Amino acid sequence: MTYRRIWTERQAEISDYKPPQKPFLEGKTNFVVHNGNFIPIDWPKVVLWDEPGGLMITPGKYYDNSGDEDREPSMFVNHWDVCLSAESCASVLNKRGISVHFCLDNDGTIYQLLDTQHGAWHCSKYHGNKKSIGIEISNAYYLKYQDWYVKNGFGERPIETEGVVHGKKKDPFLGFYPVQLEALKALWKAFHLSLGIPLEYPENPDGTSCTTVYKGCEDGTFEGFCNHYNFTKGKIDCAGLDMPKLVGEVSSGLFCSDSF
Repeated sequence: MTYRRIWTERQAEISDYKPPQKPFLEGKTNFVVHNGNFIPIDWPKVVLWDEPGGLMITPGKYYDNSGDEDREPSMFVNHWDVCLSAESCASVLNKRGISVHFCLDNDGTIYQLLDTQHGAWHCSKYHGNKKSIGIEISNAYYLKYQDWYVKNGFGERPIETEGVVHGKKKDPFLGFYPVQLEALKALWKAFHLSLGIPLEYPENPDGTSCTTVYKGCEDGTFEGFCNHYNFTKGKIDCAGLDMPKLVGEVSSGLFCSDSF
């Protein structure tokens, strides 16, 4: 059993869980940060690492590119955290000596833990870490945690029954809340518009979405939005995430939004 799974089981036994206080104002224009510069994001719930209630990765757990030329990420990699909250995920990452740029909480709050100028250690592959932005989406994955989400006021998570990864259909597992998917799309949109990450996803030769290891992700030549499983057969996240649908919705939204 992995460290994350052990940690999550222990967290689930805590009966006095209270959601953290969050400093954002609903409806206020928010920002994420790349190389010290603010990037606007069309989402009302964002918390930076240096704000009250923020989460951060401590030094020594990422490629520190302070003072270097502007990093130009070409990939955005999606993960699920197998934790019960963004706060719990950040704690696990720091304890394990690894990192990610963003955590996306159960209620759709986006936490930025690290300036995207730095290379986070999240992707299992050198090229993935050097060339990407990474996000951990809060989701404990296993069905046994459904009661925890209900008890703590988040409501039932969707249950994924058709998730396929590395050619195998997975047993039913917990999916993402709709508000998490909306927040994820807002973040994709922000980095597409600001850093030029293409609205593309790994495709098979027949044009379908690739749900296994993808050569372009392995060797760092892919540009676009992808999942952890596209880098290694040892990972299954984010099985069930409908990349064609989500990328298509972001693309369509560009033509009917004046947010930027």
